[in-house]
Amino acid sequence: MPNSPDHVQDHVRVAVIGGGPAGLMAAEALARGGVRADVYDAMPSVGRKFLMAGKGGMNITHSEPIEPFLDRYGKRRADIAPLLDAFGPHALRAWLDELGVETFVGSSGRVFPVDMKAAPMLRAWLHRLRESGVRFHMRHKWTGWSSSSDDAHSLRFATPAGELNIAADAVVLALGGGSWARLGSDAAWVALMKERDVPVAPLLPANCGFDADWSDYFRERYAGQPVKPVSISVDGVDGVVQHRQGEFVVTSTGIEGSLVYALSSTIRDRLLAEGDATIRLDLAPGLTAQRVIDEVTRPRGSRSMSSHLHSRIGIAGVKLGLLHECLSKEDFADAAKLAHAIKSLPLRLAAPRPIDEAISSAGGVPFEALDRALMVKQLPGMFCAGEMLDWEAPTGGYLLTACFASGLVAGRGALEYVEASKR
Repeated sequence: MPNSPDHVQDHVRVAVIGGGPAGLMAAEALARGGVRADVYDAMPSVGRKFLMAGKGGMNITHSEPIEPFLDRYGKRRADIAPLLDAFGPHALRAWLDELGVETFVGSSGRVFPVDMKAAPMLRAWLHRLRESGVRFHMRHKWTGWSSSSDDAHSLRFATPAGELNIAADAVVLALGGGSWARLGSDAAWVALMKERDVPVAPLLPANCGFDADWSDYFRERYAGQPVKPVSISVDGVDGVVQHRQGEFVVTSTGIEGSLVYALSSTIRDRLLAEGDATIRLDLAPGLTAQRVIDEVTRPRGSRSMSSHLHSRIGIAGVKLGLLHECLSKEDFADAAKLAHAIKSLPLRLAAPRPIDEAISSAGGVPFEALDRALMVKQLPGMFCAGEMLDWEAPTGGYLLTACFASGLVAGRGALEYVEASKR
């Protein structure tokens, strides 16, 4: 890589901008097709968000049947389905096996590498990519198109050595969404795409926590404590009630955790439509409503209501704290109202946490602006992949699977575009 500023690099075949799973998979598809790919990334090394996501155990995909798997993509199901036809969860596991990464299915149906780690997988993948001729250019931040050209393939980068301009036969953008900016997904590309009149749906937090107006006592006493088992119900803006069981964590600002993430799109959309959202907690999901009524209204003698709840239905600790936090003293003392609240406790949420704290983001370049190969219709030869597309999915391997799949489809699309230009 040259060290002089304002240098125009030799012509490259395909520029892949973004070194996450989608960009790396696009580069692999190009290399396998015999076309050289140059990967550019603003960070000092590739795959930083991928590595961070794997710190708690690298959940790579999910083993459930394809129909419920596709349902996880909500309103974008029909757009994601062709991508997973090209490279779905079974193909992903076979690809990992080819890479030398053995996987297993956990008790929840989630799929993990045997060693549970992301780093060995990434090292093996990067070694194979370099062996196949893929070139990597770190600390190269895409800043738009060369000012002297209207060509969508003439690109400008900020580098430690100064501005760099390149010309490419095709471009794959895999720049991520708007979460975890410190790892590279800073959404700076949104303004650049809008400069070329490419539509971009607003980026929103997904798989995120939410703010609740806790009292000082509740916050200080219970922040950091898990609530389990519990179920949450929330009314969707479409009138459909969403219901999930699992666990979440009380935070100093509100709630977060796997159960909240699974319902985050419904809660977020409700907040956007109404200004606030009320979810309902079932603090005793293993008991019927009648059983709870029978136990709570049972004579308790000289015992306090708190002791009675603990001994009869196991309500104590943070669950008891939630009842005190969300109910008036009068309702807590009324056995019938208390029993109802245990099975349907209203908790008002005020706002999603900031997008930079979210695991992922919704919004981005809509599929309607792309062809089937994920090429931007009004920018021939420019393809988009990964989280910068307008879709979202819950955690559980669904995010990564679609990122890998979209990268492969975009890479193959760029390969076909380059080959067609030779004819």
